[in-house]
Amino acid sequence: MIGKRMSIRGMLEKIGKSIRFILKKENKEIRKKTSAYILTVFVFFIMFASLAGNLIYFLETQSYDAIGSEFNKRQELLEERNIRGDIITRNGDILAYSEQGEGDEEERIYPYGPLFSHVVGFSTNGKMGIEKYANMNLIQSNDSVDKRVSNNIKQEKNKGDTVVSTLNYRLQEVAFKSLGAYKGAVIVTDVKSGAILAMVSKPDFDPNLIEKEWEKLLLDEESSVLVNRVTQGMYPPGSTFKIIDALAYYQQFPEEVEQYRYQCNGRFMYEDRKITCYHGTQHGMVDIRSSFAKSCNSSFANIGLMLDRKQFAKTLEDLLFGKELPGDMVHNQSEIFLDENSDDTTVVQASIGQGKSSMSPYHLNLITSAIANDGVLMKPFLIHEIRNSSGKTVKKYEPEKELQLLTSKEALFLQDLMTEVVENGTGHRLQEASYTSAGKTGSAEFGTNPADSHAWFTGFAPADDPKVAVTIIIEGAGTGGDYAVPVAKRLFDVYFEQFPQN
Repeated sequence: MIGKRMSIRGMLEKIGKSIRFILKKENKEIRKKTSAYILTVFVFFIMFASLAGNLIYFLETQSYDAIGSEFNKRQELLEERNIRGDIITRNGDILAYSEQGEGDEEERIYPYGPLFSHVVGFSTNGKMGIEKYANMNLIQSNDSVDKRVSNNIKQEKNKGDTVVSTLNYRLQEVAFKSLGAYKGAVIVTDVKSGAILAMVSKPDFDPNLIEKEWEKLLLDEESSVLVNRVTQGMYPPGSTFKIIDALAYYQQFPEEVEQYRYQCNGRFMYEDRKITCYHGTQHGMVDIRSSFAKSCNSSFANIGLMLDRKQFAKTLEDLLFGKELPGDMVHNQSEIFLDENSDDTTVVQASIGQGKSSMSPYHLNLITSAIANDGVLMKPFLIHEIRNSSGKTVKKYEPEKELQLLTSKEALFLQDLMTEVVENGTGHRLQEASYTSAGKTGSAEFGTNPADSHAWFTGFAPADDPKVAVTIIIEGAGTGGDYAVPVAKRLFDVYFEQFPQN
């Protein structure tokens, strides 16, 4: 009996071991299968999340451009169903609208003719300006369903949405008239928000006649009428570049900047070459502030040769030279050909904004706005909001920080120098105003005749609490102090009339 019991127990133990072995083996198989299943699910989840993320990114950042592309056939369908919407200012001034003609024909009308030609643009023979990058808003309708159904029953087109621009009519008018017969460019911006308040380029054209005069405009290579000189015009920055020299010097010699001194005798000699101050003016003993205020070429040539060239090139890169600029307008990249291997001549010429240096008024205005806004560059924008034809807001564009272009201490340093220009320097004509202001003048030589120069001014107001920035270039006019500063004063005057300060 005992042997039998022992035998049965042994058998049971063997059976138990076998079951545990089988279960253990099956668990391993199950775990293997489960792990493979989990891994497969995880991989598919990652792929799905990537696809979803890519779709969301496309919808948020690129879908508008894709749908708005001139090659997208959806536009033709929308244009068949809808009348192109209006473009207006925030004050309600109508800058562009469409009238329904016979059949499906529409006539696009620009009430102010050449006044807003480059910034509003045109929608015939291609597109330009606001007409181009707000095209999808203008050809789609967000009217109520009832209204669209009613239009469909009556076989009438829907009215496209209204684009409310940030432009101010009075500022645009003053900028336009101030340039007169000169070629040049003017841009006015709100430094706190990035809103573009005025943008004028000359020579101009009448967008009402664009179809009729298209061939003539294309053939006019001498004046380049269709070029928006604000964003696409490339000019030597002249003495306005001393803003950047001063910043680079402050970055490299923060402790010594207040002790800087230079004896100016009207010219600066280096190697076997020389540069002169404007009209050979002898500025005498100057510090950093008086060098900047009097726009002393000799002193800034001296500063340029003191700078570490690799660090100087890095400053230029940080200020977006050679890079795409923020904003929706078509633009060219500014270029300063300077690196750690640049020779003395290249450095000296760059330091006074000459040589191969080229810059757009748009870029200079971005830098000026950032200086005025404690180093923060706001993303420039031209559209305030989108409304349907009944006046209901469909979309509102809020101010957006682009980047910290320079530190608040650097901005404060440059604000101080630019204020000195008005109080004791080449921008003294702005002293007559009821508000304070700051800025930098420039006289950029071009061609072979030293007497030929473009007149520059870039600045902001009020000096102690900046609200608005203006940048002006007048081609071939002469000095910035004589020609560009008076234009700036007229613009500042109108700004404070239009936007009274509390």
